[in-house]
Amino acid sequence: MPLLKYKYFLLLLLVSTTLFAQVKEVNPPNYIKTINFKGNTPETQLPILKLGEYVVLEFDALNGNEDDYYYKIDHYNYDWTPSILMKSEFMDGFDNQRIRNYENSFNTYQIYSHYQLTIPNEQTKRLKVSGNYLLRVFNNNDELVFSRKFMIYEDQAAVGVSIKRARDIQFIEKKQRVEILITPNSGQLNNPTQTVKTVIVQNNNLNTAIYNLKPQYTLGNQLIYKYDSETSFWGGNEYLFFENKDVRAANTGIRAIDLQDLYHNYLFTNVERASKPYTYNPDINGNYVITILDADNPSIEADYVWVHFSLAPTEWLKNKNIHVYGNFNNYVIDDSTKLMYDERNDVFRNAILLKQGFYNYKFVVKNKNGSLDEGAISGNFYQTENNYKVIVYYRDLGARYDKIIGIGEGSSVNISN
Repeated sequence: MPLLKYKYFLLLLLVSTTLFAQVKEVNPPNYIKTINFKGNTPETQLPILKLGEYVVLEFDALNGNEDDYYYKIDHYNYDWTPSILMKSEFMDGFDNQRIRNYENSFNTYQIYSHYQLTIPNEQTKRLKVSGNYLLRVFNNNDELVFSRKFMIYEDQAAVGVSIKRARDIQFIEKKQRVEILITPNSGQLNNPTQTVKTVIVQNNNLNTAIYNLKPQYTLGNQLIYKYDSETSFWGGNEYLFFENKDVRAANTGIRAIDLQDLYHNYLFTNVERASKPYTYNPDINGNYVITILDADNPSIEADYVWVHFSLAPTEWLKNKNIHVYGNFNNYVIDDSTKLMYDERNDVFRNAILLKQGFYNYKFVVKNKNGSLDEGAISGNFYQTENNYKVIVYYRDLGARYDKIIGIGEGSSVNISN
């Protein structure tokens, strides 16, 4: 192949790879904290809203600069590759606008600016189609600060979700299985094995979602999914939790308090639960809520606190890569969540800067290949209460994008055989 043609081929390959690569969320720098992203429900992260509803993004900037931030919105296919729709096809109005609504913290040790964006707004008047979206936030220099995914659905199909125990005797005590029944509101879904795709999300965590499930069989106009291993999730265990809405007094899960430059909260030392029997302990499935005692506006009056986590070691844990895990940072695993072994006190420790509130968390092991073992420390139990969402995508013959035609939700609190 001539050199010029070879270079052109490589350039074309690079462009194609860039255009059609799956988009991933970008995590914020250290000075951006408490990213709340929600629709009409109190759940933070992974908003799934009906076409025409609003979505709200909130975050804090701890650098004290009162910087300007801008947002852009893009539309994506089912598999999070860029869709071919132009901005004008999925949006009325404009993006790349400044986030105008912000306030500075009031009566806090940690100074911060609290930003809030609501979509639709005066500039971005309407998102016109359903499907996957990515909201990106940029600084003054047009540098990407962070990004978050969200979904918009149309009410075109009823999605039934049932949670069952695994059929495989090897995992019957540890896994939960999702069964799905999709019924279109009118007519039939054409060629469903090719045009219909589903995603199952456990506890709003896209990192563990199951993709690309095809209908197992049809009954009239209904699509039925009764798989075993293909729709099974590890049951996990109920999340641990603490509350520090009153920063000056010991609350749930907190054994000691100290005031230095900021307040420090020391949690009770947790123990490994995988080898112990399951115990029901109500949680909010990994989520968190910002709250404060004796104040009217937690968004700007809640302070930041160094929360000290600790885990009692067992011999097999001492060579493991252990992290604090939860929705407080969108289930991200990095250096800030890693526990270090304190040989002098024989305990694993880590401190994370968190805004006052009620938090769920657990300890997980990161394997050498980069995968997570969520049950290594907490255990896996079929009795665990987990939330499941099923997102149904449909691209009819000749259509140009993947619309979301229905959302189903189920809980394993009433799990059956």
